[in-house]
Amino acid sequence: MNEISTAFSIPALLYEEGSFGVFLLVTIILGGGAAALAGRAIAATWRPWWQVVAYGFILGTAVRFIHFSLYGGTFLSLHYYLVDSVVCIGCGFLGFRAARASQMITQYRWLNERDGPMRWRRKMP
Repeated sequence: MNEISTAFSIPALLYEEGSFGVFLLVTIILGGGAAALAGRAIAATWRPWWQVVAYGFILGTAVRFIHFSLYGGTFLSLHYYLVDSVVCIGCGFLGFRAARASQMITQYRWLNERDGPMRWRRKMP
């Protein structure tokens, strides 16, 4: 039982480089920032939410390439590709939801009111 618990490592699950700073810079800041902007753009053009997923997988490939080309990571690694893609999809949904909430409040201000940074609700009569 003790062998299993010592073999599992959260850092090894998230990133393959020896530094958390590389993961933070490339995956979270660059990939997540690009995904949040993509999510905002998808919402701004009134496209459906599932397109965030498609663009998240594309950005996951770009993030994996940056890890490979600049930091010597493995390019064709399904595990780390999925980690990068999940981070991109999550940040993309945050950007999408924030932009959609802003749209629903500004476009339909007679009908909706803000209910938090990423939510809206119907106005009470």
